[in-house]
Amino acid sequence: MNAYRIDGLAPEPFAPLFALDDASLHAHGMRRVVADSPTGYPCRVSLANAAPGETLLLLTYEHHTDGPYRASGPIYVREAAARATHFEDELPPMLRTRYLSLRAYDGDGWMLSARTLDGTEADAALAEVMADPAVATVHAHNARTGCFLCAIARA
Repeated sequence: MNAYRIDGLAPEPFAPLFALDDASLHAHGMRRVVADSPTGYPCRVSLANAAPGETLLLLTYEHHTDGPYRASGPIYVREAAARATHFEDELPPMLRTRYLSLRAYDGDGWMLSARTLDGTEADAALAEVMADPAVATVHAHNARTGCFLCAIARA
């Protein structure tokens, strides 16, 4: 399989948001939540599930900025996420516990393919998608709730 890299988002733009009160967050379409399960709150900075009791923000993030496929979706950010996590040629474990949507894009942001699958099948599906040399990036989403989980880019 072709080499790939997954980068968590930088935490700095999100850090000041945690100081806002709930009314201010709500006015900006955001919510403060406390994780109540070990698998329901995937952080887009740490690329890991929040532990029960951890505080997160649920907000909209624009993850595809150009062209007809321009898109935004909900993401969670853990308050404790102090630095972006990186994975090379390995998927974050949080992807394996979800029903996923994988959307493949070329270098110009044009969607080449899309599929849904159980996260346990993600390695094989990603290898298949990345076998197409025209694929530059694959976006992984939670297929049920629509949350953007990560961008998988050729290394």
